[in-house]
Amino acid sequence: MARLGTFSARLQRAIHVLHARRSGMAKPITGLVSQPEPRSIGSFAKGRQLAAGNLMFAGHLIEAPNAMIWDIDAPDLAFAKEIHGFAWMDDLAAVGDTNARKTAQEWLFGWIDRYDTGRGPGWIPDLTGRRIIRWVHHAIFLLQGRSPEDQDRFYRALGRQSIFLSKRWANSTPGLPRFEALTGLIYAGLSLTGMDDFVQPATRALARECKEQIDGTGGIQTRNPEELLEVFTLLSWSAAALRDAKWTPAETHLAAIEKIAPTLRTLRHADGSLARFHGGGRGIDGRLDHALIQSGNRTMHVDGLAMGYARLSSGRTTLIVDAALPPQGRAAVNAHASTLAFELTSGRRPVVVNCGSGETFGADWRSAGRATPSHSTLYIDGTSSARLGRRLSYGGVEREVLVDGPKTVPIEMTHDADQIRFQGAHDGYVPNTGLTHVRDLNLSFDGRTIDGEDLLIAIEDKHKRIFDKAFEARKLQGISYQMKFHLHPDVEASLDLGGSAVSLALKSGEIWIFRHDGSADLTIEPSVYLEKGRLQPRATKQIVLSRRAMEYGTRVQWSFAKAHDTAVAVRDVTREDHVKDS
Repeated sequence: MARLGTFSARLQRAIHVLHARRSGMAKPITGLVSQPEPRSIGSFAKGRQLAAGNLMFAGHLIEAPNAMIWDIDAPDLAFAKEIHGFAWMDDLAAVGDTNARKTAQEWLFGWIDRYDTGRGPGWIPDLTGRRIIRWVHHAIFLLQGRSPEDQDRFYRALGRQSIFLSKRWANSTPGLPRFEALTGLIYAGLSLTGMDDFVQPATRALARECKEQIDGTGGIQTRNPEELLEVFTLLSWSAAALRDAKWTPAETHLAAIEKIAPTLRTLRHADGSLARFHGGGRGIDGRLDHALIQSGNRTMHVDGLAMGYARLSSGRTTLIVDAALPPQGRAAVNAHASTLAFELTSGRRPVVVNCGSGETFGADWRSAGRATPSHSTLYIDGTSSARLGRRLSYGGVEREVLVDGPKTVPIEMTHDADQIRFQGAHDGYVPNTGLTHVRDLNLSFDGRTIDGEDLLIAIEDKHKRIFDKAFEARKLQGISYQMKFHLHPDVEASLDLGGSAVSLALKSGEIWIFRHDGSADLTIEPSVYLEKGRLQPRATKQIVLSRRAMEYGTRVQWSFAKAHDTAVAVRDVTREDHVKDS
């Protein structure tokens, strides 16, 4: 369980509670001035499960038919935060039948009965903003058939949360938590009677956050693609709500939407999912497309790096590479040691992946998922290119940040008639081994072949001295290193050509062949796929090339290629539900 941590975090929590209780003394809210159109997408399948009493949050499944959700002991803080954020309301609203509405209403008024006075873990600015958005979005659904007294209780609770948010949003963590808080405050100001004074200061604050948190390439400091999607969604919702209420969004706000949209398109694989880096998942099904459509932006991909990622795309194939320094400081609490790792997708089928975030599977899996061996890249001597260090508070929770990572990540991308080429390097292993990792990737113009090369080089004289010392410490046996290629669980892998190649069968019917130059040992080993929305990690496999560095320079060449008898275009219309539990 994540800890509340430092004295500062506990102090902030106490102040939040004080302001929550004082907010109840204000003039009660009498109703909605207007209701923004519900734009949040829920899952019909998840909504049916919730209404049936199958509660799955933060990787925990609790079967509790007909139970009040607030009577359940939360197994950890992540579970508690998810249920207090009320994003599950989207799922129940997606079902929309009598049973789903009854469940939503009972849980809503149950929250008001227990926590409206400032109790519970839900009184922090980002969760309050998230909750206000859902309550406003689904107000008609929630109040249908309820008594005037219940409606008054609903509006008073909304008013209390809005006043609390107006006092405490500035104490939220910069980044996604603050965007959630300010979007919730804008919704409150636009929708609730007597709250319109909140709109102007909230829109000004949101414009400042856009200027400070969204860089020139449309990226954010955490470099988490899924988190960028959430920020983009909030900015799109708030801009639409402001326009509907005849307010004009700030130019900086609109500029941020325009910058983020092409970045997200660049970070999207051919199957529509986001690249899974730095704690991010593939994204909620449909949210990316829906958010892009709502934004009205039609700009396609970014030229060059997008939020530090390189995209190679041709034919039905996409390859996305982590090609920049890891996040720094507080933005690194979810960062991974994934420099020069890549993911590969063919059409609607992921092929090479990163293991992903172990956030919902406990502290051990979370740490393991952040390590270099959990990514499709090279790692030396069983160590990561960066390590977990001091703990910092982010979003009210204390976690380790990534430290001692690469200091430089030079890259170059070229296009010609035959291929797209990526060349990158990082010095994350130089302090311990003197070796710089260089990765060269080439995607053919038809998307049927990826030629790769990984090099380890001691470049400068001081690097050579470090290498010599490390070499001697290993009794002249060389410095071991491995190249890992984690496969998606739906890929069937088998050794081929007498053990010199690996055949990869996709559920679309495509066959890919992995080969190497014979300088390394080739094995197929167990791996895991850490996927949000499941109870356990999924078993999968990884291709591993192992070798020892005996000199100042060593290299391994490898390739992925479609089998010659695989069609250029494969009809692939069947797709499994990625959120279905195993």
